[in-house]
Amino acid sequence: MIKSMTGFGRCETAENNRKFTVEMKSVNHRYLDVNIKMPKKLNFFESAIRSELKNYISRGKVDLFITYEDFSENTSNVRYNKELAAEYLGYLKQMASDFDLDCDIRVSTLSKYPDVFVMEEQDIDEEELWKELQRALKGACEMFVQTRITEGEHLRDDLISKLDGMLKLVDFITERSPQIIAEYRQKLEDRVKELLGDTTVDEGRLLTEVTIFADKVCVDEELVRLHSHIETTKSTLMAGGSIGRKLDFLAQEMNREANTILSKSNDLEISNCAIELKTEIEKVREQIQNIE
Repeated sequence: MIKSMTGFGRCETAENNRKFTVEMKSVNHRYLDVNIKMPKKLNFFESAIRSELKNYISRGKVDLFITYEDFSENTSNVRYNKELAAEYLGYLKQMASDFDLDCDIRVSTLSKYPDVFVMEEQDIDEEELWKELQRALKGACEMFVQTRITEGEHLRDDLISKLDGMLKLVDFITERSPQIIAEYRQKLEDRVKELLGDTTVDEGRLLTEVTIFADKVCVDEELVRLHSHIETTKSTLMAGGSIGRKLDFLAQEMNREANTILSKSNDLEISNCAIELKTEIEKVREQIQNIE
């Protein structure tokens, strides 16, 4: 099977009064490029998350979104900083003495000073938290991979249909090529007779001209290579796996052969066929860009 680089996955898990939601989507990219957005308290899992993703994805630009909710009671504690409060109080009394003011300090006032009371979150069991996050991550990845496989199957079927059409064009050029040489010989003979009348045509000279023309327009090697590249592309698609880079290289080679055929052609039918070949190759190459 082959995979498209376009995919989407989502999974939501709720356990131990904690809820994780993982969403991911991707588009085509030359390499694996992962962008992760998640709460800061989960940042220490980033390396583990990236390692987990590599088990499912080899290429593509992936956006990963993680949300986390903790419904547990007493998830944070209030800490009273007695030393800091005493320091505040000492300075306030000193101010009252320095400026001859009433020392009207109240507990409610002192408690509002920075860091007298600090909210501290309780220690989290990182191993347990990672197991819950990993479960949600795996669920999203499995859905993500399945959507890529489904899209990849559609791409494969469409590409094979286009490649079969290209083979027909190659077969047409293969059949047409010998005909244009025979037509050129006939035109040359007719032209000579038109100019020289009943004068006997020099067969040796005529054969030389036809041979030079045939050598100039010969595309046999290009057709053989192009046919081979198309068949290799089809077999690679059927074999599946991470084949995007290989297919892109084959498409470049097919385009090179089609360009050579077009440049050598002086026949309208072959030229039109070569142009159609180039058009189909470009369509194939665009779709190949979406294969992992």
